Amino acid sequence: MNILTYVLYGEVTVYDILIFAIVVGITYAIARILRSNIRHILQEKVAKDILNITEKIVYYGALLIGIVSVLPLIGVNLTGLLVAGGVVGLVVGFASQSVVSNLISGLFLVFERPVKIGEQIIVGQTSGVVWDIRILSTIVRTFEGEYVRIPNEKVFSSEITNLVANKARRIDYTVGISYSDDAQVAVDTIKRVIGEEPFVLQNPVPRIFVSDLAESSVTIGIKIWTPSPMWYDVKTEMLWKIKVELERAGITIPFPQRVLHIKKESAVPQDLPDAVPSEELFPSEKQLANDTDQ
Repeated sequence: MNILTYVLYGEVTVYDILIFAIVVGITYAIARILRSNIRHILQEKVAKDILNITEKIVYYGALLIGIVSVLPLIGVNLTGLLVAGGVVGLVVGFASQSVVSNLISGLFLVFERPVKIGEQIIVGQTSGVVWDIRILSTIVRTFEGEYVRIPNEKVFSSEITNLVANKARRIDYTVGISYSDDAQVAVDTIKRVIGEEPFVLQNPVPRIFVSDLAESSVTIGIKIWTPSPMWYDVKTEMLWKIKVELERAGITIPFPQRVLHIKKESAVPQDLPDAVPSEELFPSEKQLANDTDQ
């Protein structure tokens, strides 16, 4: 007996199983080739997040078409499968409304593109870099190095702050100097430090001004603009440079303090009435008993 014609179950033979396995293998290879070619062709033409979604659609679509086309070889009735799939789909649909919502939200995120892979964002209480935009969720790598998976429904319905969508971001400082120091010298020193920093933009023009006369210091406000990717580095470095240069210029950065003036107590007047005896204020038990008897 030929082993290829041996019936395993129903009308399915070893030959059918072999053909099924070969077709699935070829389909897998074709799907990988398609995904690789799409990546090579589109990587310089479309955004990374759109490219990732397109790759996944083509890859899984090719696998689905190839596998479904050979299911009859292993005895799977597609008509019965569609009917059963419709019933199961209704049940699963009611049980997985959040999954469908996340899927639809993911499609909206892809087409609307409020965020892109690699951008720094704030969504709710999570802030970090968009690591991946998937069909059901978005992966954010926080600034502390943690990976947070956020459902696409929450991303799409939440307020999103994109920290790098604009090419430039502003940095605000407030620096307090002593009232005994020359405010103009402090302003000129800060202007010189800012002018020496290559990543501080000159358009918009940096602003340095006296913003408040506080209790313990004269407050100087500083507003500068820097390229968005360099915002954090410039913000941390510039504050230190300003402090160092102000100290070199003899400018004091005071700490909060209060001055208390204590007045001497005046002498006790001599014409005060005599003190009332304690017996009159607080009578003894014996006096109380005598008063009761009377």
